[in-house]
Parts: sequence; C-alpha cells; structure tokens
Amino acid sequence: MDYITRITDKELKDKLSVTGAVLIRGPKWCGKTTSAKQLAKSVLEMQNADLQENYLELAQLKPSLLLEGDKPRLIDEWQLAPKLWNAIRSDVDNSGLTNQYILTGSAVPVEDDTLHSGVGRFSFVTMKPMTLYESGDSNGKISLLDILNHNAKIDGITTDLGYEKIAYVLSRGGWPNTLKMNNKQALMVAKNYIDALVNSDISRVDGVRRDAGLALHILRSYARQVSTIDSDKTLYLDVLANYQEVSDKTIANYLNVLKKLYIIEEIPAWSPNIRSKTSIRLAPKKSFVDPSLAVATLGITPEELMKDPKTYGLLFENLVNRDLSVYANAIGGKLSHYRDRYGLECDNVIHFDNGKYALVEVKLGGAKIKEAESHLIRLQELISSNENLSNPEFMMIITGTDMAYTLPSGVLVVPIGCLKD
Repeated sequence: MDYITRITDKELKDKLSVTGAVLIRGPKWCGKTTSAKQLAKSVLEMQNADLQENYLELAQLKPSLLLEGDKPRLIDEWQLAPKLWNAIRSDVDNSGLTNQYILTGSAVPVEDDTLHSGVGRFSFVTMKPMTLYESGDSNGKISLLDILNHNAKIDGITTDLGYEKIAYVLSRGGWPNTLKMNNKQALMVAKNYIDALVNSDISRVDGVRRDAGLALHILRSYARQVSTIDSDKTLYLDVLANYQEVSDKTIANYLNVLKKLYIIEEIPAWSPNIRSKTSIRLAPKKSFVDPSLAVATLGITPEELMKDPKTYGLLFENLVNRDLSVYANAIGGKLSHYRDRYGLECDNVIHFDNGKYALVEVKLGGAKIKEAESHLIRLQELISSNENLSNPEFMMIITGTDMAYTLPSGVLVVPIGCLKD
C-alpha cells in the first residue's frame, strides 16, 4: 500500500528544520513510525525482538553506539531505553545541528529525575489516528483554514458520508492498516487493540502488574461518559458496582496510565470572564484518542450503534473532536469546550495562535441544528456584552448530514464528510 500522506508530516519537517531532535508522540498503530521513515536515513527499532536485549544493554553501557548512523536517525519506541534521551540531547548539543534525530513513543516513559528537559534541543509532534480526510472518507471540499480566512464558499457542497457510513468509519477508527482490510477485518483492529491494552500494555508501561478485568471495566465506564463532563466520582461509582474493594486511588492510577498510553485524553474547559453571575463548569470533557476504542470497549457493532442515537451522538462528537483537533493544530489552533451552570454549552472552542477563536457545536443529525445555532448565538451575545472579549471569528455546526450551508444568522453548517484542515 502506498504511503498515506498525514497532516502532521509538514509539522514534522518544519520542526526538524529548527531543532536537532523531534519526538513524535501518540498511540500505538497510528502511523508514527511509518511517517518518520519517510524522512529518516537510518533506523533503530527498539522493539526488534531479536536485538532488543542487546540494544537495552548498550543503552546502559554505551548509548552513543546506538546513535551511530546516517542522519536523521529514527529511534523507534525510544522510551524502552530512557537513557537514550540524554545521549541524544548531548549529541545535539555537541553538533549544533538540526535534523539529527526522530524519536517515536507510544507511551510516556517512567518518571526519571536524571532525564533533562530537552528544551531547545527537542521539539514535539503529537500524532493521532487518521482523520476522515486522511483516510479518504471526507472529500475535503471545505477547508478549516479557508473558513478562518473567510475564503470558504460552502453553500451546496455535499458528501456521501451519511448516517450508516459514519457508524462504520467511527467503529473502524483511523488506524492506517484498516484501509487494506475488508470491513469485517477492519472492525477487529480496535477490538484487538483493547485486548492487547488490558492484557499487556497497561502493565508493561511501567512494570506494575494491573488487573485486566478492572482495566476493561474502567474503560467501559469511561466510554459510557465519553463527550461528557461528568465527574470522575460518577465513573468511580460505576466501577465499584463490579469491583467493590477497589479504591478511588487505584482507579485514578489506571486512568493516569491510560493517559500515558495516549488512549484517553481530556479537552480542557474554556473559562472566559463573560458574566460575573455565570458559574462556569471547569471539568474537562472526556474523550478517547479514537472513537473506535470506545466502540470496541462497549462491545457494540455499527448496526447496534445506529439503533442507539444517544450513544451514537456522543461517539460522533468524539469522532469530531479527533478530526477537529488535528485540523486545528495544523493551522495553529487548540481545542477547549464551554459549559455554564445555566445549561449554555459549546462543544468546541478553537483558540488560534493569533488570538482569534471560533465556536463550534456538534450535531449528528439535522433535527438539532436550530438548537445548536441558538446555543452559539446566546454565547456570542454574552461575549459581546464584555468589552474585553472580541467576537468569535466564525461559528460553525459540524454535522453528520450530507450538505453544507450558511444559516441566516451567519452560522455555518458543515458536514464532517466535507471537512479538512
């Protein structure tokens, strides 16, 4: 299969041009190594079963030997030998050159006070599973950058990615290897991922033995709360219904490990000072790095998902969070969300490096577009009442429908099957 161009490729090239080393972070199987190999001129694969023991011993005794090779040199799964970090940092210092090393890591290494920060020597790229545009499921006829620059003409643009197809691509996920499989095989990938995660990876990440059954129950409880800001206490109570002897501290430890493995992530709350009487809810929004992991954890099929609109809607929001975070990052943006105690919400707020921001609601079907528009307009009115805040650059509703258009209020309605960076 030919190489699938990734949105992060440009970011990787740009950062290699200004620092000696770049670390690509992200979950297993998302394509980090494949992307890195497009630029690397030599490769050290720390997971090579035949040579790993030798590599680990060399990393302790003479790490500089593992760095020998044409540059840029790829160190795949570097966290298996954390001492390589300081060796690379030292080599970058001594050479003063950029474009020397690419590191990949699918887990945060065990905390080690001897590891230097790498400031000025390392830069970082976060990779997620493929967006719908990268996998070819979105036609990419509407660019987020064009919307930001007010150059997008969206009215009448359509997609064939509808209710049934979205259920499938959401359940399949953005794992590159699935594109060369039939539908049945592709849907097994996320299931195999969860199986390996709870039975192996969750213990191997730091050498602490963890219970596979408890890990799976925690994941299921998290999946039932995906795209919500429900408190962790709600999750703890759900887990305790099956594991009555487990402490909150243990559950928190499992959740922390899942974050270190880039399985779950949290979208922070936006806290603008827009009204003195408004109590803004600051809890982060729960999300999986890929919605297929939630589907696999819950043990449901695309057909079952389509019959449960509530769960489908929450997982669709997770899908949009994945794609929108990648598209926004490519043009200098980061995601947050907004909720207040009066029930006013905004599913995503995109903050751009130039200080501009945008408000985005997410609706799977067309029935709730008017409701989403109302939320956006009410929030804009609150913002307008504060002279210290500028108005949003644009307001948008991302949907699972088939046609893009502009509402009379100026709010954009954009199908996820049309969107790209």
